Amino acid sequence: MAANEFIVIKALEDGVHVIGLTRGTDTKFHHSEKLDSGEVMIAQFTDHTSAMKIRGKAEIQTAHGVSTSESKSK
Repeated sequence: MAANEFIVIKALEDGVHVIGLTRGTDTKFHHSEKLDSGEVMIAQFTDHTSAMKIRGKAEIQTAHGVSTSESKSK
């Protein structure tokens, strides 16, 4: 992903978690956000963030297309 690309995460339910994961030999959680239904987060991958985990029902928009994550199990 190019440095200037970003992703858009739109929560489709309350309590969607967006978790940033670090780069390097040991992947660790380094940042977490909680979104409520309708909230939108715009994020980029950086020198410190190599991956993102999205838990809950959300629409994820990237330069490569749109994906929808499943609702978290209750």
